[in-house]
Amino acid sequence: MLQYRAPRWLAGHGPVAGNVQTIWPALYSRTRPEPGRQPVAYRRERWTAPDGDFIDVDHLAAAPSAPALRPLLVLFHGLEGSSQSHYARAFAHWAHARGWDYAVPHFRGCSGELNLAPRAYHSGDHEEIDWILRRFRAAHAGPLLVVGISMGGNALLRWAQEQGEAASAVARAVVAISSPIDLAAAGHAIGRGFNRAVYTRMFLGTMKPKALAKLAQHPGLFDKATLMAARDLFDYDNVVTAPIHGFANTEDYWARCSAKPGLRAMRHVPALVLNARNDPFIPAACLPTQGEVGPAVTLWQPREGGHVGFPAGRFPGHVADLPLAVGRWLTQHC
Repeated sequence: MLQYRAPRWLAGHGPVAGNVQTIWPALYSRTRPEPGRQPVAYRRERWTAPDGDFIDVDHLAAAPSAPALRPLLVLFHGLEGSSQSHYARAFAHWAHARGWDYAVPHFRGCSGELNLAPRAYHSGDHEEIDWILRRFRAAHAGPLLVVGISMGGNALLRWAQEQGEAASAVARAVVAISSPIDLAAAGHAIGRGFNRAVYTRMFLGTMKPKALAKLAQHPGLFDKATLMAARDLFDYDNVVTAPIHGFANTEDYWARCSAKPGLRAMRHVPALVLNARNDPFIPAACLPTQGEVGPAVTLWQPREGGHVGFPAGRFPGHVADLPLAVGRWLTQHC
């Protein structure tokens, strides 16, 4: 994936190609190279959170013939994602073919049912990730490997940074894919031009209704008129995400939750940070250099790939090369 190049029919490393390599795989590419329907038969389990709320976890168990000490791959989805996101299903197929167990814990409110507490989830939710991973660790005998996609990857890196050496007792390795590790740079980028018209509108199209349902659950939680006036993620975070989760405002939230400043100190759990340099959400100029990260961090920054895209194969393409490449790296740390 470090040398990734998009197939000829989606090739290009500029901003237009970055958008195409983002949108097409999410909507039209297969999750495996083989043609036909490619569903994943998850088993859902509801977990009670430490504060009495709940999350839903979707599991895909390995075949009964798999070794007892087989690895467990845990995937944290991106903003407004789920176990049905194209990348989640692609990793599910890879893990099952490899003989690994696989699980996707949903951030609160992302499993199809509104959670109970005022809080939802955010880009630096390392405490949420900590109790989830420790529960997996207690229940699973084999190695635990963790992937975070986009927002979920930034939160995963923040977990590894906060835990320091203790993270190694929980996870063998972590991967952050297309993650906005500089939240301010990414937040401003997604709020401009084509990004604002397409991606911001898409995210707010699901986030605002959820916030209104949360306001009905907890009257007075925030100001409805200010929410409805929000036209980008900066505004939304200022009225909803930041105050509900204990931040002063959007600037405070983005500054305290960005994983980039903490990369230099990472020297315990191995971490792979993968970002395409034509990702429309994440400016290449904000990506870290090797001199800005600690010895535990591996950087993959291919010129192409878009945002959680990395399509491959003949038209209409597939997204199986992403879990294949990341899976090879993870296997080295089992």
